[in-house]
Formats: sequence, C-alpha cells, structure tokens
Amino acid sequence: MTIKVGIVGARGLSTLQGFKMIPDTEVVALCDLDGDYVQEAAAKHDIPNTYRIFEDMLDSDIDAVVVSTPMQLHVPQSIQAMQAGKHVMSEVTAGVTMDELWWLKETVETTGRVYMMAENYCYIPENQLILNMVKQGLFGEVYFGEGEYLHDIRELAFRFNRAGGSGNSHPTWRNYWQLGKRGAFYPTHSLGPVMQWFQGDRIRSVSSFGTGWHTDPRFRQEDTSITICQLESGKLIKIRVDCISKRPHNMAYYTLQGTKGCYEAPRGMGDTHKISLETGDDAHGAEKWRPLSDYAEYMPDRYRNATDEMKSAGHWGGDYFIVEDFVAAIKGERMPAIDVYDACEWTAVALLSELSVMNGGRTLEMPDFRNAKSYAEQIMRF
Repeated sequence: MTIKVGIVGARGLSTLQGFKMIPDTEVVALCDLDGDYVQEAAAKHDIPNTYRIFEDMLDSDIDAVVVSTPMQLHVPQSIQAMQAGKHVMSEVTAGVTMDELWWLKETVETTGRVYMMAENYCYIPENQLILNMVKQGLFGEVYFGEGEYLHDIRELAFRFNRAGGSGNSHPTWRNYWQLGKRGAFYPTHSLGPVMQWFQGDRIRSVSSFGTGWHTDPRFRQEDTSITICQLESGKLIKIRVDCISKRPHNMAYYTLQGTKGCYEAPRGMGDTHKISLETGDDAHGAEKWRPLSDYAEYMPDRYRNATDEMKSAGHWGGDYFIVEDFVAAIKGERMPAIDVYDACEWTAVALLSELSVMNGGRTLEMPDFRNAKSYAEQIMRF
C-alpha cells in the first residue's frame, strides 16, 4: 500500500526529498493560496495535483498531510487534517496560543491519528550522536544544557527587502508572530535536541528575561531573550533566542554538562564540535577537549550507513530520517519520535516565556500536557 502525502505550504518543501526516497510513499498533492507559485513548484517537483483550497486537498484520497504554512496556521490545519482522517507532520512551532495546544492534544487523542512535530534539529547527526552517548552513560548524569538560535531575520518581516521608510508598509506574518512577540518565540530548534538528552524528564517551570530594544526599535522582539527552563528533576536548560542583533548566524549551538563530561557545539571561526569525558586512568580527563569526531563509533547505525542521497535531503540527512520516522509511525512500526505531548510542551516554552518576560522574569509553571485529563488541570501557576 502506497502512503499518499499532501503538503500545504508550497514554500516549505524540506521533507519532499525524504518522501521521494522512501518506498511505498508518494507526494501526490501540493496546496498553496498562491496559485501561480503552487503550479510552478508542483511542475518542478513532479507533483501531480495542486490545490488553492486546503479543504479541497483534504477531500482527496491522501493519507497524510505535511503542514508547512506560517506558524499561526499550524494548529487549525493540523486539526482539520486529523478530523478528516489524515495523519499529520507539522512544522515548528506547534501553535501560537495555549488554547491551541490543548485543542491539538485533544484532537490527537480523540482521532487516533499520528501527529508528529517536524523538529528537524533533533535529527542533526551530531545531536543524534550525543543522544546515543547519553543513552550509553558516557556523560554520567546530565544536569545542564544550553541551546541557542542566533539568526537575524529582520529582512523576512517585510514583503519587500527595503530598509526603513515607506518600503516597510507590507509586513509579512513574521512581523507579527515572530518579531512581534516578546520572549523565546521560536524555542524548539534550541530546546528539542537538549530535551531529548534529558531522557524522560519534563519542563516544570519557565523564566525569561530580555535585553531591551537597542538594534531595531521597529520590533517588539527584544535584541536577545534568555529563557531558563527548570525540569521536574530540578535540572536546568538555558535557551537564547536572538533574531535581531547584527552578527553572523549560529542557529545550532548546544552544550551539555554531566557528572562525567561535557559537550560544546562550534561557535564559529574554525571552531569544531568538541567533547571532554572523564577517563579511568586520568582523574582530570574531563578537563581536556577532544574533537567529537573521535567518538564517531557512537553515531547511530542508520546515520553511519546513510547514502549520499539520504544526506542530501537537508540538515545533513536529518530531513530524510525525520520523514522515515513519520512514515514508520503511520505504518504502526514505532511511536512518533516527537509526539504531540513533546510538541505542546516545547512550544509552550515560547508562550510562557512571553508572559514571563512581560512580568519581569516571573516564573511560570508548565502545564502537564501528557497527564492533564480535565479543563481544571489546564492551568499555569505564577
């Protein structure tokens, strides 16, 4: 049986090559309000059916939908798709309000459809290598991690890339739902991989702080936002989001600290992934850096055996393996790798962060999306 996939959002085709490489899977439909663009993209990628109306695509015989539209459409379209009997892979973030996250969780539970958030930074090879090393106990007990997303996106906030003056009269959705928000509006790239390293833990509370407005006062988003997530275990994760400052991009910086060693991703200027682990014959071995490549034998087998075609799918092969996991979940071979509960919790960091930074860094409790069974349990405590 061939799994037929439709993609909504013709400018978000990062999963397309992965679907093309997986047997018994075919992208048969593409939907976008821009009629000319959707026709052009479908012709370029040999997609047979195009739609401008999302409901029309849902009425077709597709089995699954990839939601790659702007953030504010993710939950409405995911819910529509699941209610129409389709499985869903949604781009990040999962939603833009707390109510949406509860609707999303409830829809997954009532429809029984597969829902998976497409947080492809979890699938970056180095992040998978660290995850496997955590599982092997090489870091001992992990207790602190960091993630940073440094990416100047100001030019994407307007339809035409003009700086200043009347040229800024055509704001895009990013002007409102990203740079129009305070706090860690886009946390999942930074948070997702680190949360997976803290095996089975959950976020208990969120506190967020901003630097103020210095670089570009057109935007409500502050130059830098720092968010502290305290886990149920008491351990800490620190997130930095900076999409305003004038600096080189660094969208995948991570650190991890455990009782037996630590890891740091590159900072730039020739830096490399590095690791320091305690050794049996050197009590101070954890104070010496080694390149992460020295531990390549801990890379998961499917990454070590990946073909050049798989690696070319994007994000160093991550865009292939995330699709592979989604298809496997549809077939019932495994649970979704990033399920609706992960999606809601990681996304809720953005929403709680906004409230926290607007209240002087006040700590807010994270609702328990996995275990909350009633409306009364859908609460946030200050």
